[in-house]
Amino acid sequence: MGLLVPILLALLASLFGGYYLLGAFRKQRPGEPPLDRGPIPWLGHVLEFRRDTAKFLERMKQKHGDIFTVQLAGNYFTFLMDPSSFGAVFKEAHTKLDFSAFARKLVIRVFHFYPELTKKKFHDSNNRHLMGDGLVLLTESTMKFFQNLMLRSIGKGGDQNTWIEDGLFMYSYNIVFRAGYLSVFGNVSLREAGSTEKSFEMDRIQSDAMFTEFHKFDQYFPKLVYGVQSPRERIEIRKLMRMFWKTLSSQVVKNKGNASNWVREQLQTSEGLGMKEFMQDRCLFLMLWASQGNTGPAAFWLLMYLMKNPEAMAAVRREVDRVVMESGQEVRRGGPIINLTYDMIQKSLILDSALEETLRLTVAPVLSRAVMENMNLKMSDGRAYQIRQGDIISLFPYTAIQIDSKIHPDPLSFKYDRFLNPDGSKKTDFYKNGKKLRYYTMPWGAGVSMCPGRFFAMNELKQFVFFMILYFDFELKTPNEEVPDIDVKRWGFGAMQPTRDVGFRYRLRF
Repeated sequence: MGLLVPILLALLASLFGGYYLLGAFRKQRPGEPPLDRGPIPWLGHVLEFRRDTAKFLERMKQKHGDIFTVQLAGNYFTFLMDPSSFGAVFKEAHTKLDFSAFARKLVIRVFHFYPELTKKKFHDSNNRHLMGDGLVLLTESTMKFFQNLMLRSIGKGGDQNTWIEDGLFMYSYNIVFRAGYLSVFGNVSLREAGSTEKSFEMDRIQSDAMFTEFHKFDQYFPKLVYGVQSPRERIEIRKLMRMFWKTLSSQVVKNKGNASNWVREQLQTSEGLGMKEFMQDRCLFLMLWASQGNTGPAAFWLLMYLMKNPEAMAAVRREVDRVVMESGQEVRRGGPIINLTYDMIQKSLILDSALEETLRLTVAPVLSRAVMENMNLKMSDGRAYQIRQGDIISLFPYTAIQIDSKIHPDPLSFKYDRFLNPDGSKKTDFYKNGKKLRYYTMPWGAGVSMCPGRFFAMNELKQFVFFMILYFDFELKTPNEEVPDIDVKRWGFGAMQPTRDVGFRYRLRF
């Protein structure tokens, strides 16, 4: 009996200690946001959060208001749902709220890439090549690959008026991914292929194979983020990653001789910092996903909404025709393929608005910052809350801004001119409860975490639409086809994907 009591006490101490570590005894302190630990120790609300993030956060907002803290898989997330207060998060010093600390954990978990002291150098490289003059070069390169992938049969004879049937999602994702991939990572050189025509053919074959594998990986992505793969899925994911590391290895990319300046500078930076070669390969795969993981799905939604809204399609067609005419070019049978320049696609304000409206409806990132020290978060209405070190502050602009009816009337409807003023200029003035908002749509994030490749991505999407409108007749197989629902399993990861594909058909006009 004398020995049993110490053993029982030790077991009880271990049990309570375990519950303490699992967060079971965390209490809301005075001045902190409402705390909701959830039904399961340590896991908290993670199952409901994963099942439908938007629905869960709306339920929490109804229960607790526009700021609350919830437990998700051992971490405490404070969600801020008031868009007028978002600036307090983005303006805070990185010594208090750090995006990179949170992002680093995600990159390690998903891509097995351990970023070293590369942040500043990579940031400067992104700005050089994904904006300004570097973006012009990259955009022009992408245009040439769109021409090869979409217009290769022009002037080749045969029956070019035959309708081709496909799934709109897979077609859009495939074409946009491949054009971006080839422009960023390089294509088969003339020296290797032996002729221009053979080079183009090899590019089409190899890029299509790459897309097939990328799409497989992308389907696993949500499970990778949450770390919930089955043993069989882990094996398959590992095989896919090894394939990407090999196909996109630094040596392979260097030997292509025509990779983008962006990739080349990133490799030079990695080598200069002494990054191991196998880690460079993983970095290149991360760059592929970051640059091409969202544009294809976004292209699907853009074409889908245009086809379901004849007024929008007609307005975009008129604008595309005008831009081409003003460039001194003409689409005609037997004529040269349109040279779609960077300057031309910057003149498409109607298409810009339709694209921004598409992104408002279909892009839903969760923006997170790690709390590096205890801090005071001040809301726009004067309220202030204490946030604990080690927690995470998160924003979900999709429900907080993008589909808020007080900001965007009839928020679930596609209105191609929502982001245009009556005079045709870009609209940037949006209000909530009479107060002008700085952040009125946030598909690319904001602050230090704002996507550096957003201009490149938008140019890809506009180039794709330009070529579709200029060179193809296309229509839905079923005219009354409804816009598919969003796949709720992908909330938080950027561009959403549909629950099903949509049949369409297309044919060359010339």
